[in-house]
Amino acid sequence: MVVALQANYLEVELEHPPADGPSRLLCTRRTRLNHRGALVHVGDRVQVEAIDPDHARAVVAEVEPRISFLVRPPVANASCILVAVAVDQPVFDADQVSRFLLTAEKTGLQVLLVLTKCDLLNDDALSQLRQRVQGWGYEPILVSTHSGLGLEQLRAQLAKIPISVLCGPSGVGKSALLNGLLPGLALRVGALSGRLQRGRHTTRHVELHEFAHGSRVADTPGFNRPELPDDVSNLEVLFPELRAQLAQHPCRFRNCLHRDEPGCGVTRNWERYPLYRRAVDELLDVSRPFRADSDRDRQ
Repeated sequence: MVVALQANYLEVELEHPPADGPSRLLCTRRTRLNHRGALVHVGDRVQVEAIDPDHARAVVAEVEPRISFLVRPPVANASCILVAVAVDQPVFDADQVSRFLLTAEKTGLQVLLVLTKCDLLNDDALSQLRQRVQGWGYEPILVSTHSGLGLEQLRAQLAKIPISVLCGPSGVGKSALLNGLLPGLALRVGALSGRLQRGRHTTRHVELHEFAHGSRVADTPGFNRPELPDDVSNLEVLFPELRAQLAQHPCRFRNCLHRDEPGCGVTRNWERYPLYRRAVDELLDVSRPFRADSDRDRQ
């Protein structure tokens, strides 16, 4: 399995390493892979040859079929997206958190929500925030690397998952979280920068860290505001609370956008409905110029 990329080299962990040889190899790619357009990414299962055990070198000859692939960040064969957001420092931003969750839901993989830095809120405020995201359809895992809260629960959850991808805004404590989960990892941890309270980027590339036998976590570079999904017709499936409503009260029309259409089975009294409406309007505004150009072309 490819566990890290280093410039033009791949760090590959062997499934059955020899007793007297290295368990990891620094690899190049066969030229024919490039000719076929077969890019190799972290998480890919590969076949290696021309192994040099003395220098722990080899060549990647083939890439096995993937069960999934994420474009941003580029990770192959992931089965879970772990969205980490801070309860404070930086302040909890419902719009930003929702954008991360929508991006995660779009992958079709399992989505887990982790609330970090929980030691910064009192019990009442933490309980209110937990109930708030429960209303969104998520059962958050509350953690604090300072007090150790929730780390064992998260360890038990991640140990069941072959490859989890950790993502979230910069500055929410992703590197500190991995250090708490994996003692001895010693990832560099950054402080919040300036008056905007945005995190400095401490993770510069994607790398898989072995969490348990058969279980790995991908640490990914942070970014502050992912883009909305680009398909307005499928936006509804990315909101768990909306999916739950539609499962009980389907709309009369399959192409309903759940705004003011007659026969719509969706209520308007859920917290993220204004966000959903803004997202629909924003996506429709983006698509209108394209439709207008297409109409002119047909004429």
